[in-house]
Amino acid sequence: LHDPGTFFVETTQYDPRSPYSASKACSDHFVRAYHNTYKLPVVISNCSNNYGPNHFPEKLIPLMIHNIIQQKPLPVYGKGENIRDWLFVEDHAIAIDVIFHNGANGDTYNIGGHAESPNIDLVRAICGLLDRLLPNAPHRPHEQLIRFVPDRPGHDRRYAMDAAKIARTLGWRPRHTLATGLEQTVRWYLEHRDWWQAILDHRYD
Repeated sequence: LHDPGTFFVETTQYDPRSPYSASKACSDHFVRAYHNTYKLPVVISNCSNNYGPNHFPEKLIPLMIHNIIQQKPLPVYGKGENIRDWLFVEDHAIAIDVIFHNGANGDTYNIGGHAESPNIDLVRAICGLLDRLLPNAPHRPHEQLIRFVPDRPGHDRRYAMDAAKIARTLGWRPRHTLATGLEQTVRWYLEHRDWWQAILDHRYD
């Protein structure tokens, strides 16, 4: 979204600004076209940014966590002002199950965490958690590891989902706040270093 005062609802017109986002919009158009033309039974969901255990290490939250553990710089795009709505992965999985079994044929549902945060605030929250969980780390406070880097081309300013419809019609709401989900995620990465280190070492077995 490009207007800071608006939310993405199920009827919002798609407006992709990068090849990556255009490819995702295209997939939804194909699904709707098959439903409209051939009556293929479908339900579509649009979700906000996921996070949680087993998140691929190159993504923002796990990248910040394992860089802090390894005492490496924390790269933040631009000034860290890009805003995302964060959804704990287990909440997303539950929502998909609810939509699959109870959603109306041909309908669309937004899934959101009701947890908007500028990237810089999110990174600082991760730093604060690891300041507490790694009291003997040599670079505490970990905020001193933050480094601002040039933003990537076509990077969306804000993602903000209105998930009122799925709450109203299907009774789904996220169970995790950003604070509780983030601490659970950080603790998981602290306890599963062998998993993410193998991926960073290009050992995917």
